[in-house]
Amino acid sequence: MTFELAQVNISRLLAPLDSPLLKEFVDALDPVNAVADAAPGFRWRLQSEAGDATAIRVFDDDWLIVNMSVWESPETLLDYVYGDAHRAILRGRRKWFEHPVEAMTALWWVPVGHRPSVSEAEERLVHLRAHGPSAFAFTLKQVYGATSA
Repeated sequence: MTFELAQVNISRLLAPLDSPLLKEFVDALDPVNAVADAAPGFRWRLQSEAGDATAIRVFDDDWLIVNMSVWESPETLLDYVYGDAHRAILRGRRKWFEHPVEAMTALWWVPVGHRPSVSEAEERLVHLRAHGPSAFAFTLKQVYGATSA
């Protein structure tokens, strides 16, 4: 069986999405998502009919926003994450989001063509928080091989 890499990351907002504090972040969503959509190795991202995932709830918490995507490999995800467009967003994260006190990102292998649900992502993130990195849920700092899936 062949696998692809799923990733979820969540952030707790410091203010409502329509507030002046988050304007820069919200204005960057479409351009940054377009870069992801066109990136080598990109397979899929979670989105509503509006084209982003800001209206999708995770952990039944209105102050958490979720980003979830599927990539060909850890390398293609890393290339996107540390590319110019996304790095600009990363630099501003402290202005828009609470400082995390627990894991907010999890990765796992999925069969080619599988598109994970929000509940699946929640399960992986909870497992990572409780047990640390494993073949079930890991981080970019400690990637487990797809043969472990």
